[in-house]
Amino acid sequence: MYHSNSIRIIAGNSHPELAISVAERLGVPLVQCLVRNFSNGEIDVRIFESVRNEDVFIIQSGSGDVNDNLMELLILISACKTASARRITAVIPCFPYARMDKKDKSRAPITAKLVANMLTVAGCDHVITMDLHASQIQGFFDIPVDNLWSEPLMISYIRRQIPSWKGCIIVSPDAGGAKRVTAIADKLGVEFALIHRKRDRHSIEPEEERMEILVGDVKDKVAILVDDMIDTGKTLTLAAQILHEKGAKSIHALISHGLLSETNMSLIEELPIKQLVVTNTIPQTQHQKACSKLVTIDVSPTIAESIRRTHNGESISLLFGDQWAEHSIVSVL
Repeated sequence: MYHSNSIRIIAGNSHPELAISVAERLGVPLVQCLVRNFSNGEIDVRIFESVRNEDVFIIQSGSGDVNDNLMELLILISACKTASARRITAVIPCFPYARMDKKDKSRAPITAKLVANMLTVAGCDHVITMDLHASQIQGFFDIPVDNLWSEPLMISYIRRQIPSWKGCIIVSPDAGGAKRVTAIADKLGVEFALIHRKRDRHSIEPEEERMEILVGDVKDKVAILVDDMIDTGKTLTLAAQILHEKGAKSIHALISHGLLSETNMSLIEELPIKQLVVTNTIPQTQHQKACSKLVTIDVSPTIAESIRRTHNGESISLLFGDQWAEHSIVSVL
């Protein structure tokens, strides 16, 4: 029997394994519900338990069929709102449409802002997400947004799992990730490098792209490539090739969100990298079967702790520091 205003966790269809893991860490069962598609594609949601005056957390990631999963989330929020939930928090480990955060060409939509509006109109009171592609997306909302970082988990992984990390160099595959890699390099006390992508004008094929290292020397060093997202794998391929050409002793890739929607996993096996490390904000079971180099870091402890602290009205600033990753055991799946 639940008392009024307890934690209630609802899972959508995007990542049920993560939702189950979070619920187990909090010691609460998932709310019994049904989320399915009618034959014409419309989404049917049924919640079989009362959520009246409860603190509801809906876990749904922007993976797989992103549009269906987004509609599931919106309908679940609306259903809880009309069922008189006291507060509704959307836990979105990988925020959908995060790459469409600005108008970079004529008549381009700012879809991340549209998603923010849709969540708010549906009845969402609070959003918890992780490693937004662009931090300014938080400003698209008129409700509180907690953008958790995987950086502490990555730093802990480097210290525990990568031999000779003290002589490594942290590498960003583009200028946009410079702030991320410099922060990690400073905390580890190591050097950093910055790669720039450009079209090769001297190539026979005019559209061929290459990368060049603008800052840093990777020769005879352990190179750790850090990025927030991998989808097609093209950036990783180009970056790994240039690091290998420049004499890196070994190459590790640490990526926050492993979308891998258009990536040929067999090509990852052939790249000159030792490991491709991603978090489980996106389901990775099928990808791991296809690639022996793929390693997954479990983010459920961080998400579970953020839910507990949010429910109890506690600060979540601890989750942004290195002491959190050292305090918790970084699980490698």
